[in-house]
Amino acid sequence: MLTPPPAPRAKSPATLLLQILALLGVLYLFFVSLELMGGSFKLMGRGFAEGLLETTSNPLIGLFTGILATSLVQSSSTVTSLTVALVASGTLTVPVAIPVIMGANIGTTVTNTIVSMGHITRPDEFRRAMAGATVHDFFNWMSVIILLPLELLFGVLSKPATALTNGMAGVGGTELLSPLKEITKPVAEWLTELLFENGILVLIVGLALLFLALRYLVVLLKALVLGRAEGVLDRYIFGNPLLAMGFGMVLTFFVQSSSVTTSLVVPLVGAGILTVRQIFPYTLGSNIGTTLTALLAALALAGGTTGDVAIAAQAGLTIAFVHLLFNIFGILIIYPFKPLREVPIRMAEFIGDLAYKNRIYAIVYLVTLFYGLPLIIELLRGLFI
Repeated sequence: MLTPPPAPRAKSPATLLLQILALLGVLYLFFVSLELMGGSFKLMGRGFAEGLLETTSNPLIGLFTGILATSLVQSSSTVTSLTVALVASGTLTVPVAIPVIMGANIGTTVTNTIVSMGHITRPDEFRRAMAGATVHDFFNWMSVIILLPLELLFGVLSKPATALTNGMAGVGGTELLSPLKEITKPVAEWLTELLFENGILVLIVGLALLFLALRYLVVLLKALVLGRAEGVLDRYIFGNPLLAMGFGMVLTFFVQSSSVTTSLVVPLVGAGILTVRQIFPYTLGSNIGTTLTALLAALALAGGTTGDVAIAAQAGLTIAFVHLLFNIFGILIIYPFKPLREVPIRMAEFIGDLAYKNRIYAIVYLVTLFYGLPLIIELLRGLFI
């Protein structure tokens, strides 16, 4: 008769406490690295991104402008809030701004892909992390492919958004503080000042901290999460798609950054603790949560204004509602139907397999999708338009 294997020894309270404290420290380092990376791109590219948005005049060009601008500043909240302000000021029209918002949804996932690069020296982890990072990309591309033509032909987003705007006339907005930014931004700003606000130096330090944090984050997550805690994640958060979606939405609403919330699960996928299928609905929830930042900004601009200013502010509010409806409609069209739902998952797994075979494919994917192709479109626009 075979004897069962011995049960794993329980960790002492002191060991568990030290691991938890180490995990919190590494997570803080991870969040600071993301803040530094976002700040570096803003130092190097914010002015260029603003110029791109202000000169956009064609809806199809606007899509790639939104991708490039968001990839440069690494924040869809920044780009969407800026777009809302440009529409509210009359610089951009609503039909041109809608594709920009769609492009911002795609561009914001660049942070996930950069985070997945932290696993590049460990092939199995890299395959899983790359798939976990890119499932968000492919869903957003699918939503654009489906909804942009419908919007251009029938106004499926702008018409209900206009109705919602009319119903919200006179309602003021408010600013939502992000607890995460409150504790990470001072350190990131201090490091940025130490580096003379040089965008390239800030980026190098941010990437170094990111790779360092990811190295130990995976080790600590495996030590703490595998076993009973992994069952808790499966059962109470990621085991139920609707619960995972709600969790992603609420967490992103409070953090005010879908880049942070979606990047947070990439190491979990890389470590094999979660799967691409489990985090997929969570990333969709983050898509909805991130729209609330621009919506609050638009409500603040629209509230208490009169005359021409009120008309322009109402247009900005319409764009904010378009952003919300775009993400909601994308989920309703794609996620309930298994054949459609499988497309972004299978595509992400395919990219992960390619990255496993040759890591250069992952780098080409990152550079081409988020910077190369949009930049070529912008250069062609400058030459021929």
